[in-house]
Amino acid sequence: MKVAIISDIHANTLALEATLNQIETFNADKIFCLGDILMAGYDPNGTAKIITELKNLEIIQGNTDKMVACFSQDLLEKAKNKFPCMGYALEDDLKIIDEKYKNFVRNLPENKYIEINGLKIQLVHGSPRQQDENIYPNMPISEVEKMVENSNADLILCGHTHLPCGYSLNSGKTVVNVGSIGRSMTEDKMPYWAMLEIADDGTFQIEHKSVKYDNKKVSELIKNRNFKHSNDLAKMYIKE
Repeated sequence: MKVAIISDIHANTLALEATLNQIETFNADKIFCLGDILMAGYDPNGTAKIITELKNLEIIQGNTDKMVACFSQDLLEKAKNKFPCMGYALEDDLKIIDEKYKNFVRNLPENKYIEINGLKIQLVHGSPRQQDENIYPNMPISEVEKMVENSNADLILCGHTHLPCGYSLNSGKTVVNVGSIGRSMTEDKMPYWAMLEIADDGTFQIEHKSVKYDNKKVSELIKNRNFKHSNDLAKMYIKE
């Protein structure tokens, strides 16, 4: 069984299309999506349309999906104060996102357990204990162990930080942050995803993959949305 895992698309249709084209060459049987599909990009409706039409998809809600789905004025003001370009992006996104896509992310679970060939997998966005908790590269193993101690899964798949990494824990669990499709925080700013291959006996291999696409074009498209701080958001897509 081959499973492609994607996360943090953030309304970036060009990056999503490039990634799905690459995934197709690997003949994946399923796609797992770990959330954050709509907010703070250039094309939330286009991205949502592609995701909702995918076959053999398992998907959970990300923290920015929840911000769109559970919007309030108080939440918006907090977002603007904490991270202005994201807060103003949310305000602008809410004007253009189709209601059917708001309802789609509203009804997604925050995590999901899936078993394939005896391998117990948990899909989370941040960590098993919190939707917006960060699992970064080079963390102390003990800290990661604490984050996942209440998970019954053999393999925990996450995103949220936009930085790919992985941990083989002393508890026997494996934790993999697959990175981000739509707004990668890696040095090259390119999309990252992961290919999971599960044997009939439940043993598995997982490998990060990267994709080339026109990130400069996406940066310009975001800048041209002209909401407050859109220039700051646009800078995140290109190497300094």
